Amino acid sequence: MHTSPWIIAWLLLLQGCTAEQLQRATSPRTDIRDCSTNPPYLPSTVTETTARLAALRGAMKAHSIDAYIVPATDAHMSEYIAERDSRLGWVTGFTGSAGTGVVTLDKAALWTDSRYWTQAERQMDCNWELQRTTWIESIGLWILEAVPAGGNVSLDPFLFSIDTWNSYSEALHGSGRTLLPIETNLVDQVWGDQRPPPASSKIYSLPAEFTGSSWQEKVAGIRQQMEQHVRNPTAVLLSGLEETAWLFNLRGDDIPYNPVFYSYTLLTSTNIRLFVDETRLTAEARQSLQAGCPGPLCVELQEYGQVRAHVRDYAQGNVTIWLGTEYTTYGLYGIIPQEKLLEDSYSPVMVAKAVKNAKEQELLRAAHVRDAVVVIQYLLWLEKMVPQGLVDEFSGARHVDALRWAQEHSRGPSFESISASGLNAALAHYSPSNVSSRKLSVDEMYLSDTGGQYLDGTTDITRTMHWGVPTPFQKEAYTRVLMGNIDLSRLIFPTNTAGRTVESFARQALWEVGLNYGHGTGHGIGNFLSVHEWPVGFQSNNIPLMKGMFTSIEPGYYRDGEFGIRIEDVALVVEAQTKHQTGEKPFLTFEVVSLVPYDRNLIDVSLLSQEQIQYLNTYYKTIRERVGPELQSQQLEEEYRWLQRNTEPFVQSSAGTAAATLCVLATTSLISALLTELQA
Repeated sequence: MHTSPWIIAWLLLLQGCTAEQLQRATSPRTDIRDCSTNPPYLPSTVTETTARLAALRGAMKAHSIDAYIVPATDAHMSEYIAERDSRLGWVTGFTGSAGTGVVTLDKAALWTDSRYWTQAERQMDCNWELQRTTWIESIGLWILEAVPAGGNVSLDPFLFSIDTWNSYSEALHGSGRTLLPIETNLVDQVWGDQRPPPASSKIYSLPAEFTGSSWQEKVAGIRQQMEQHVRNPTAVLLSGLEETAWLFNLRGDDIPYNPVFYSYTLLTSTNIRLFVDETRLTAEARQSLQAGCPGPLCVELQEYGQVRAHVRDYAQGNVTIWLGTEYTTYGLYGIIPQEKLLEDSYSPVMVAKAVKNAKEQELLRAAHVRDAVVVIQYLLWLEKMVPQGLVDEFSGARHVDALRWAQEHSRGPSFESISASGLNAALAHYSPSNVSSRKLSVDEMYLSDTGGQYLDGTTDITRTMHWGVPTPFQKEAYTRVLMGNIDLSRLIFPTNTAGRTVESFARQALWEVGLNYGHGTGHGIGNFLSVHEWPVGFQSNNIPLMKGMFTSIEPGYYRDGEFGIRIEDVALVVEAQTKHQTGEKPFLTFEVVSLVPYDRNLIDVSLLSQEQIQYLNTYYKTIRERVGPELQSQQLEEEYRWLQRNTEPFVQSSAGTAAATLCVLATTSLISALLTELQA
């Protein structure tokens, strides 16, 4: 049989591709641990935990405990926590924001979700098993295997939500193991004087020009809800740190990147008690809280540590206490008699905070315009510096943080900047350090997920870039992520639609070709509060979408060990302008307030529909109109020209579609020719 030279060339190319893929698949990774070797291979990013586990197990034996559960949160169910509360991080070495550790007398395991699997393999030593799930049922089954019947399973009840406690109780029910709350936190005990000290910075009042309404107006609104409720609650108990900060227009600095402070509030129809370290209040803040004393708008200051005793005493009367179960710990919940509880997933303060009034909306829009200036400055700087080999992940993160600090009303970043190149971008929440940081390259994709805290609002934006020649698969994956972002952003839906109902619109373009991502599609965002503000978003435990809510929209795609893509914008829920008006509640849609163009180098326009291209062009016109004048007012002329270049309208061309068709035809012809010659 005679085989033509061009088919031989094709087969050699295919053989080369296969060899490359095989080499990539069999090459050992040096960035993660390998516990199968002797001795185990541990990268430099691992934390040694042998001594810490030995100390913890000693404390467990002293309390007759067979298994101890360690969460990743604090006494207020905060997503982001102070270093002082990073008990899971201290005992495991794992610094992700979500996870649960269980330590027995001879084993230790960590449960976390897919965002953090690789990070855990990079940070944990071989004392720890990694369980790639977050289901409490899985934790329960592991405990049942590791702890013999008659054993005690213990936890700190002030670090677990009501639902989580109940789930553990159900998982162990009837097994012969006892779930035993212990108020002495064993990790704190063995951490000892090495544990970071409590916060001591000042708690201050937010200037009136940056608030949507006075705290007195907010209190009146909550009291009105109490009066109108069918159960007639006599008090609202607030445990979430954002709740108290928002209600009283106060801010602090107790948790990095989050302007909150440790506190509880008990609000009744006639008085208000704020549990806080009052020595930290500024004179202005104290005056604001106590200007109405005595009277129903007088805030009585109580010591932070007295909340439990005070709530127990209050619950002895003829009262009904309204609380949100998502942010109340089992330790506090358990001291209130069941018949005196009014339970919702979220408190009325949490829900009120989620729906921004007109002034709060304008404040957040203004913050996003200035934040767009920062990101544009950063993208232009990267375009200049990366080809020269002068930027690594850490220096890039430091640079964008510095640019934010320079903006008006800035209070720094809203979270630790995610600056991830190449394979590091496949970790959804990777943050670089000055110890291990990859150099940015024109040959790799780069993901930048950053945000700012401003007095008028909190921001969060992700852009993915490639300064060289991306592979066809990288371009397709990026474009499909963009298509998902567009499809959800332009969606029109009825009032009170649950976010989970429409979340799949962000995934559809990926699903069509068998791709997906393992994290949520969005989260709420605050007015100079938390960058992840519940209860808004697209998950099953979020409340329905309503006019005035802000949420992120952030689909992505991650190929482990190679690259990652995420495109994130913040959007405001607004009324949609529909052709027909039914006379009922109006339909809703999203107004994107993040104002930075996407990477044209990664967009395959041939994949986009006419409607998606029209949406992009309208969005780019808005960016020019809103950000262009701000760039000029800050005398950033080079950035202004960059913006004009990168917001040129897209033109749908049949060339891309034709090229794709030719590719298919060519491939078919090649296969046909090859089969013919092989059969000859």
